[in-house]
Amino acid sequence: MKRRTFLIGTGAAALAAGAGSRAFAQEKPEKSKVTLGVGGKPLLYYLPLTIAERRGFFKEEGLDVEINDFGGGAKSLQALIGGSVDVVTGAYEHTIRMQAKGQDVRAITELGRFPAIVIAVKKDKADKIKSAADFKGLKIGVTAPGSSTALTTQYAMVKAGLKPTDAAFIGVGSGASAVAAMQKGEIDVISHLDPVIAKLESDGDITVLIDTRTEAGTRSLFGGSNPAATFYTKKDFIDANPVTTQRLVNAFMKSLKWLQTAKPEDVADTVPPEYHLGDKPLYIKAVQNSLESYSRNGIVSPEGMNSVMDMLKQLDPELRDAKVDLTTTFDDRFVKKASI
Repeated sequence: MKRRTFLIGTGAAALAAGAGSRAFAQEKPEKSKVTLGVGGKPLLYYLPLTIAERRGFFKEEGLDVEINDFGGGAKSLQALIGGSVDVVTGAYEHTIRMQAKGQDVRAITELGRFPAIVIAVKKDKADKIKSAADFKGLKIGVTAPGSSTALTTQYAMVKAGLKPTDAAFIGVGSGASAVAAMQKGEIDVISHLDPVIAKLESDGDITVLIDTRTEAGTRSLFGGSNPAATFYTKKDFIDANPVTTQRLVNAFMKSLKWLQTAKPEDVADTVPPEYHLGDKPLYIKAVQNSLESYSRNGIVSPEGMNSVMDMLKQLDPELRDAKVDLTTTFDDRFVKKASI
């Protein structure tokens, strides 16, 4: 874990020669059993992970990946820093936050090029709550406080002239509990993802105010691209386990490639039935709504990096004057050499 250079041994020669992951094909991964953290696995935000698991892409790469599902992205990040998981699928912004704190955490695959987060108001309050400018004093349901669903809402509030602390953010989880919180009136606004949003829309419970499932909706809120879910880990893990890291990235790139041609029905048949929230046709519709959001090449663009950094500077006083080298937040070597 103390080795600080990636290009070592035969791997160095292979990478330098451009052989990429093929050079590792005959090498055993340093860790064949990997523990992965995620915050809300059933959400379509993390669909590439479920596809890699269910279609056997991890096993094809000779890996046994144990997936630990936490209540939200912030909790899976905590697990990585605490050492209880090796790698994480989580929001790109987490890498910037950690770099600012001196923790060398790096994304190595972009999974979502748009946040795919929808902010909606309880329908019977839509006449009074028409935009983020009206969120002051409200109860807003998010997957977990500190997660990307909360961050996106806070950003919308700041753009509308409010403070990030002007509303109460309540963790409602990632599945049926989130639907129930809105239907029971426990929250006024929800910031969430499909299939939760699709379920609430179908039942007529919400009115959508902001929708970042599409490029147009993302640009409307952020003014440009805004990378979302990524696959990230500590640099120490990358340095000590280059073969394992490449194999993991290979699996995720297979997922992204599969999703580019998959039909929504294929996705619904692949995921566990409980992900459908009791309504498979609705889940299929939710997948259709979200397919545009997945990364096409696995690479976080410089424009996207700057967009997220600008957002964080507006929301977090600790980051307002932070000097973060954004090139350290994403390592593209493995994506570029992925064997798909």
